[in-house]
Order: sequence, then structure tokens, then C-alpha cells
Amino acid sequence: MLNTLIAAFAQMPGWEIAAALMGVAYILLAAKESQWCWPFAFFSTAIYSILFWEGQLPMQALLNFYYIGMAVYGYWLWRKHGNSEDTLAITSWGWPKNIAFIIIGLIISAAVTYYLKTNGQSQSPALDTYTTVFAVMNTWLIAKKILQNWLYWVVIDAAAVMLYVETSYYATASLFVLNTILAVAGYISWVKLHKQQEHSRYIQALQKIV
Repeated sequence: MLNTLIAAFAQMPGWEIAAALMGVAYILLAAKESQWCWPFAFFSTAIYSILFWEGQLPMQALLNFYYIGMAVYGYWLWRKHGNSEDTLAITSWGWPKNIAFIIIGLIISAAVTYYLKTNGQSQSPALDTYTTVFAVMNTWLIAKKILQNWLYWVVIDAAAVMLYVETSYYATASLFVLNTILAVAGYISWVKLHKQQEHSRYIQALQKIV
């Protein structure tokens, strides 16, 4: 098994490895709230869009094409707030919003999975669809700095590992193992930052009263 994995990695396209490494850089920089995470996301997903289209994973290809646009939007949004006093703060969702998010994602995913199974257009219809739909929705959460995005990434990335192993994208599967771990670290980091921001708001409110 180990020899098989080593041989598989040796045959991995250089572009896949480059995209995987840029994906790691994106996660690390996003966890630190750095706007420079988005350029890494842009180039990584541009490469993946082509690789997945050629590898008969249409939903993953469309997902990464969507990521390209979100990378531009995320960079613009974070840079806009970074250059003003109106800093884009981390916010936390309550249970109602999280439940609604999950239900909407499940309904859309079930419908698209049925379509792909009927038309035979994907190697792995269910995993391809569920990871794509929730990743599309969750990318908007990270651009808006919603705290819970990291918890959703833990689940999405873990499911993506199974998808990429199943479809022989071993370098990408390894990336998503790391992404799953980094998503946990990202959540811990943002929890601390969120508490700091809430404390700063409390102090500012007291100063205004005084």
C-alpha cells in the first residue's frame, strides 16, 4: 500500500502539486486574516478548475471556477475594510442561521446528486456534489468573516479527502487532510480574535458613555 502511494505521488502532475501548495498558503494566511490569502486562492483554484474538468469531476471544476471569482471578491472586501477604520469584524451565527444554512445545503445537494446520477456525468456524484454545494456556500461565509465557516470546512475538507482518494488525486487528498487540521486551527484562531474584537467594542462603548 505504501509503495502504491509513493508511486502515485511520483506520477502526480506538477500543476496539481503547485495548486495544492498554494492552497495551503491560502489557509494559513486566511487564519491570520491576511488579505494576501486571496491571490493564492485565485491561482490555486484556476489550476484546479482545469485539472478537475479534465478528470471528469464537473462539480469540482465548477466549484473552483466559482472560487476564482470569490478570490477576487474576498480580496476586494478585505482590502477595502483594511484600508479604513471600518474594519470587517468577525461575527458569529446563532443556531437558527446555522440550521437554515445546513438545510438549504442538503436540499440543493440532494437535487444535484440526483441529476448527476441520472446523467452519469461524475465519477462520484454524491461526494462531488455535497462537497461542492457546501463549499460554494461556505466560501461566502469566510469572505464575510463568519466564525462558523471553519467548522463547516472541517466537515467539507474531510469529505473531500475521501473524494480525492477515490478519484486518484492523491496530492490533493493530502492537501485536504492538512486543510482539515488547519481548519481546526483557523477556528481556534478566529475564536480568540473574535473575543478580542468583542472586548475592544466593549471598551469603546464604555469610553463613549464616560
